[in-house]
Amino acid sequence: MPRLVLIPKSPDDVPVKGLIFDMDGTLCMPQTWMFAEMRRVLGITKSVDILDHIYSLDVAEQEIAHEKVRQVERRAMVQMKPQPGLEELMKFLEDNELRKAICTRNFETPVHHLLATFLPKKLFHPIVTREFKPPKPSPAGILHIANHWAIEPKHLIMVGDSVDDMLAGHRAGVTTILLESDANGHLKDATETDVVVPRLDDIINLLKDGIEIVERMPTVPQEVVKALG
Repeated sequence: MPRLVLIPKSPDDVPVKGLIFDMDGTLCMPQTWMFAEMRRVLGITKSVDILDHIYSLDVAEQEIAHEKVRQVERRAMVQMKPQPGLEELMKFLEDNELRKAICTRNFETPVHHLLATFLPKKLFHPIVTREFKPPKPSPAGILHIANHWAIEPKHLIMVGDSVDDMLAGHRAGVTTILLESDANGHLKDATETDVVVPRLDDIINLLKDGIEIVERMPTVPQEVVKALG
């Protein structure tokens, strides 16, 4: 079976060329209270997607709702803690000249705070936030990054901790890595999850040893085609 690997050793091996990271719960430790608080201030239940709800509102109401959510995110921002193994993984990626990007449903300010606080001088580009539409679980953001890099999705990895991350990565045709937490055990055996790791720096050996891959074509809905156009 072909492997996605740092240094290909057989004709079937596929060289990894870049990693795309979620932010909340992936680059930083999970703050599960944040999403419950967002739903509370918006007056919606757990079954309702936060961004879907906001985009369903009238334009004027959307900005009010966005600001309510941003206030929660700002509170969470000052409580951020880096994931174990973050620094070690980033050093390895830079030493091996692998590209890094972020694809998050958060807004820009917490992303820049995380990078400035925990990853100064580390280059992530592009940084795709929720201002890019459609957001995850659409594959649009990941495919936008792949297009910007001019790299086929089969050479890329999406690292995340949520169902949105796994769905978006799977639909984009990239390999998915789930960062394990107390809240996402139900995703370990999901079709969209290719590999599970307990720590970020466990990805280092995966890249060295290779990840068995099942080739799949990206699933690109019409709205994604428009977003990428």
